[in-house]
Amino acid sequence: MDAIEIIGACIGLLYLYLEYKANVWLWPVGIVMSLFYVVIFFHGKFYADAAVYLYYIGANAYGLYIWLRSRDLRQDAPAARIVHTPRKQMLPLALVSAALWLLIFLILKNFTDSPVPWGDAFTTSLSVVAMWMLAQKQVEQWLLWVVVNIVSLALYVWKGLYPTAVLYAVYTVVAVLGYFRWKKEMAATDALPDNAG
Repeated sequence: MDAIEIIGACIGLLYLYLEYKANVWLWPVGIVMSLFYVVIFFHGKFYADAAVYLYYIGANAYGLYIWLRSRDLRQDAPAARIVHTPRKQMLPLALVSAALWLLIFLILKNFTDSPVPWGDAFTTSLSVVAMWMLAQKQVEQWLLWVVVNIVSLALYVWKGLYPTAVLYAVYTVVAVLGYFRWKKEMAATDALPDNAG
């Protein structure tokens, strides 16, 4: 299992780099990474995390579709612009996160031998929402990932998944950097004239 975890962590670093760069290749790499982490987390009894990586397979396919669809017909046109999360979406996203947290916790508590149902459910619920926000290119998705990564890091150290814990430590740093990079890119794009391409 250690070799699979190390390979998964390396693919995860590539995914994170591509996300940081807002590169469309993050989506296919995300599908491969997700397949590895379904196995890793199921073996480690992080059942909600394993399930969320099953969700990530579909979410990565959706993100790829959205990003490719948003490209202009010209070859050199960028994908859709990075945006702020609309205020009208904030409360619904918070409610979805809370409802998912409770639902996943109840499933883990009553039907699995998960050693950390609250923590596993918390990171999973926020991850589902953050992944949707990433597909929409909302800059605030990075802030959710910071929280998810810090909590996940602590859980994986506690469980002894050290290569994955190292990956999540890197994820935390890159999520902070990614937030500021995306904000800078968003400001630069917004400064362009409407007909710039």
